[in-house]
Amino acid sequence: QVQVEESGGGLAQAGGSLRLSCSASGSALRIVAMGWYRHTPGKQRELVAVITAGGSIDYADSVKGRFTISRDYAGNPVYLIMDSLKPEDTAVYVCNVRAYTGTISGDYWGQGTQVTVSS
Repeated sequence: QVQVEESGGGLAQAGGSLRLSCSASGSALRIVAMGWYRHTPGKQRELVAVITAGGSIDYADSVKGRFTISRDYAGNPVYLIMDSLKPEDTAVYVCNVRAYTGTISGDYWGQGTQVTVSS
């Protein structure tokens, strides 16, 4: 019922920038928080950044000062602006949506988008 759509992944050079977008839709959707995780093979999935419906923001230490999570006025869609990219940022980035659909709450996930940063 809840659709999570991501875009913006691709290839960037070290020091470059990319912008990821995540849009959520569904019946009676009320978003609690939206954020980005990333996964690299052999490593645990990492929470990169999250923004709540109230505007609270948190970042992984590894991206502070380089990545910015933002949202439209209504809280959806959410963007991840990635600046000063490093090769170690290479990962599959997955959008997470925590939301109510009516009275039902849950976590919903996008399909993931590949970000590759070259030297």
